[in-house]
Amino acid sequence: MRTFSLLKGLPIYQTDKGKLIGHVSDICLSEEGTVEGILIDGKGLFQRDRLIPVESISSFGHDGVMIDSCVELKPIPKDQSKHFLYSHHGLYRKPVITEEGEKLGLLEDVYFQEEVGTIIGYELTDGFFADIAEGKKVIKTKTPLTIGEEVLVVQVKP
Repeated sequence: MRTFSLLKGLPIYQTDKGKLIGHVSDICLSEEGTVEGILIDGKGLFQRDRLIPVESISSFGHDGVMIDSCVELKPIPKDQSKHFLYSHHGLYRKPVITEEGEKLGLLEDVYFQEEVGTIIGYELTDGFFADIAEGKKVIKTKTPLTIGEEVLVVQVKP
């Protein structure tokens, strides 16, 4: 299990060439509660961010992400079923509420299983001072978030 904040900024290497192709800048999430891929920052002035599908990632290490050399870097999808944590009107710091209407906090990070790309939890914050006093909350759920324009709705069962 890993959080995205541990991946952000890590270098991405091709396994057979040992070539640095960029750094992790964001994560692409589907509405089904899975990680679709990671966003790689564009190198150079005119390069755009590209998406590496999660199935093309060989391993997530502590010091870098390894990908196959034959990976086709895809352009960022334009469809509405793909969401990003930070970029492209991302989900970062969006309010999270329960189906019963109780506000839980603001989305801070995502926990996922690296091997299969399944999201297993969400880290929430109530602000800097509340985090110091009480700590951040982690909501684990088997069902994915409902992603709305203004809020994220999570199903929390006792």
